[in-house]
Amino acid sequence: MSGGETRHSSGSLAIAEFRGEGFRALVSSGGWRVALIRYAERLGFNRMNRLERHLLTDEAFLLLAGAAMLAVAEAGEEPRIVRMEPQKVYNVARNAWHAIALSKDACVAVVENDDTGESNTEYRYLEEPLRLKGNEDHGD
Repeated sequence: MSGGETRHSSGSLAIAEFRGEGFRALVSSGGWRVALIRYAERLGFNRMNRLERHLLTDEAFLLLAGAAMLAVAEAGEEPRIVRMEPQKVYNVARNAWHAIALSKDACVAVVENDDTGESNTEYRYLEEPLRLKGNEDHGD
């Protein structure tokens, strides 16, 4: 495995980890997958310049480490920013515009349909990045 990913398997148990940057799907089964998102420059606070929406799946997020924020927008509305808290699951409904921003030490678990990708995801680019207040202490 490359890019900070390791996998171990022993009988009925598989263990995967990802220490690289960005998004990496680690486990797939029965039509769903679990991935990790870790800090990458494009995902830093005050760099959110693209929203996405998945046409076929909800997307669930769980903050594992660091700090993260979700931007979620209903059709035709401005994005609302939510500061994620550990041990809470944040489910973004299918077709909802959203983006995530991470601190440099953040790690977020993601659960979504296994076939989620560019063919069933739409992107909306913003004229100006969303400004996330109160994140100076987390870096960019």
